[in-house]
Amino acid sequence: MSLSRSRALIRHEMKLQLSEWPNLSTMILMPLVMIAFFKPLARLALTAQHPGANGAEYSVPAMSTMFAFFLVAFIGFSFFMEHRWNTWERLRASPATNAEIMVGKVVPAVLLCLVQQGVLFGSGFLVFGLRINGSLAGLFAVIVALAFALTAIGVLLAAVVKNEQQMNVIGNIGSMVLAGVSGALVPLSVLPGWARTVAPFTPQYWALRGFRSVILDHGGISSVALPVAVLLMLAAGAAVLALMRFRFDEPKVQVV
Repeated sequence: MSLSRSRALIRHEMKLQLSEWPNLSTMILMPLVMIAFFKPLARLALTAQHPGANGAEYSVPAMSTMFAFFLVAFIGFSFFMEHRWNTWERLRASPATNAEIMVGKVVPAVLLCLVQQGVLFGSGFLVFGLRINGSLAGLFAVIVALAFALTAIGVLLAAVVKNEQQMNVIGNIGSMVLAGVSGALVPLSVLPGWARTVAPFTPQYWALRGFRSVILDHGGISSVALPVAVLLMLAAGAAVLALMRFRFDEPKVQVV
């Protein structure tokens, strides 16, 4: 694998992503608005068990996790854009190997998620009064594991779906449904029993569990070991399935 070609492909992908800046801004501006709305409600939900809570302890990680799932659709669209612009075959005809092309897609997606989470948690601290009572290293570990998991799921969906319409439906509806059952919209404790049963099968649940450990429960790095491990296992499983299913010569049908 050539590092120079990989860097060139990463730069190419970053330019593609930045060209979609209205969608990128949605991943940051919308959760900030939602945090402002949800914070007073979250404070009421938290004060019974955490009297000093101001609501940001729930609303910031919940909205950050919820909107991070839109990254899944972004990754899929990055492949479809190449097909739409007729640049996918140019990439394949270049000296770049399939592995280098995939690295060029995956690395910017992980970086985008890390930047998004950094901006939202940073805004939570500076604007909304978020206090991290536990390990900052644990918080970062959960963010990184979540980024890997969502990126791998995004590549898997890109390998499976046939057109942009399918990706759009899965990305938007999937993010809302999984946010609902995972406890990102309302605390898990108030959800019906069936939702609490389903929640552990979602990456958002494990991310929120890890965030709660270090934000509200004063947990150290060891407290996020299980959530991080589960997220990394999800990432590994999705990555293996994506590599088994992805076909570089498979055309993607464009739906106008």
